[in-house]
Amino acid sequence: MKPILYRLLPVALFWLLTCLPAGAADKMAAPGAKDKCPVCGMFVTKYPDWTASVRFRDATVLYFDGCKDLFTYYLNVRKYTPAKSQDAISEIQVRDYYALKQIDGRKAFYVIGSNVFGPMGKELVPFEKASDADGFMHDHKGKRVLRFNQITPALMKELE
Repeated sequence: MKPILYRLLPVALFWLLTCLPAGAADKMAAPGAKDKCPVCGMFVTKYPDWTASVRFRDATVLYFDGCKDLFTYYLNVRKYTPAKSQDAISEIQVRDYYALKQIDGRKAFYVIGSNVFGPMGKELVPFEKASDADGFMHDHKGKRVLRFNQITPALMKELE
């Protein structure tokens, strides 16, 4: 009986890890000590509460020291990685400011214009819940709450 169990266990584990729906497995791995933001060149592990990331369909993962650099990259992917395109990005993760957990960057709520600064100064502060974003905006003198598709190159200029 034991030999059969030992043979089936790896198959079951493989099936679980490869057949789970997207997002059911662990979130993206944390950046390593040598991972640098492709926009500013800073080591991202120095700022774990602000870390954001993108995963491409080819499994390449890039890390950022904050949402501002993530959006700077996202809005002009070819400038930073000429062989890649925005269409090739399969996943975007940002860190919820209050919960300090990774969340889907495309579904997040972003506060701009607050008195809270990130590693690169003015920042887009991400939240999983609209109510948290609204509360933060009022508590920290934010200007407005935006969704992913509302963030434009013109808006990014305001954060420079």
